[in-house]
Amino acid sequence: MSPDIEKLLEECVFSAVRSSGSGGQNVNKVATKVILTLDVEASSALSEQQKTLVREKLATRINKEGILQIDCDTERSQFLNKRAIIKKFQLLIAKALKENKKRIATKPTLQSIRRRIDDKKHQSEKKKGRSGEWD
Repeated sequence: MSPDIEKLLEECVFSAVRSSGSGGQNVNKVATKVILTLDVEASSALSEQQKTLVREKLATRINKEGILQIDCDTERSQFLNKRAIIKKFQLLIAKALKENKKRIATKPTLQSIRRRIDDKKHQSEKKKGRSGEWD
């Protein structure tokens, strides 16, 4: 069950700060960098199981208070950075909540078993050939 992204975005807090990087004088005057914060623990859009998954998979982006923080300063305008950060947030949440497929164990094929044994025999012959008696 995936969470309602719109409801999650309503719980997010967006803030703008001055950005570093290209932009000339624009960098010094305009707050174009956008920071998205989400209190994972207080979120009503996420179930307890989803909160656990987000905490585990996005642990490097969550601080000690349980707040997920993402920033974006790739664009030169606040509007474009906000759009980019929303897209980034949606991808992160989707990736964190995606369940991994269970691996199905398979038997090795007969051919692969034979190939492994032949390789071992070849290696053994090679080593036997190295240990000869010297005259």
